[in-house]
Amino acid sequence: MTDLWELENEIYDSGVSLICGVDEAGRGPLAGPVCAAAVILPRNIEIVGLNDSKKLSEKSREKLYDEICEKAMSFGIAFASVEEIEELNILNAAMLAMNRAIAQLEPQPELALIDGNRSSAIEINSRCVIKGDAKCADIAAASILAKVTRDRYMLEMAEKYPEYHFERHKGYGTKLHYEALREYGPCEIHRPSFLRKMH
Repeated sequence: MTDLWELENEIYDSGVSLICGVDEAGRGPLAGPVCAAAVILPRNIEIVGLNDSKKLSEKSREKLYDEICEKAMSFGIAFASVEEIEELNILNAAMLAMNRAIAQLEPQPELALIDGNRSSAIEINSRCVIKGDAKCADIAAASILAKVTRDRYMLEMAEKYPEYHFERHKGYGTKLHYEALREYGPCEIHRPSFLRKMH
């Protein structure tokens, strides 16, 4: 396992006083909002199982979610709605959700580490980290908060729109989801621009 604090420690040692990690969940699904989280962890804190949230089971993520919320110095979680995704496009909507999450942090960080390769729209000083959720503790923590929050939202939507089985695929374009779309058509939480590609 790579040391998840290596990059952040280098940045802290260079004189940056406070770093947050930022990640989003739900860029790819056909339905539902995009969710972003920003987290400031106390430096070098050990959270067992934090590395690479994508490989974690739902149960492990839920457990880590509680531990991150408890141990973080500060965290913010925010959505960009389906309407905003349609109006701005998914990338800009994801950035909007990230800015909203960062804005909730108290104190405000000096630098935001953003998972991925785009950060031009981030309103505070930022730096991209490709595959950051497997490299940086703060980003790994943010990826768990964003994913768990979005999954919980999609479970609520599954109760509201049972015919789409959102509890099974969380809005992603699975075979089951496409079958439901063909049978029932889209509902109000579907992203019209994502459905144009449907064959």
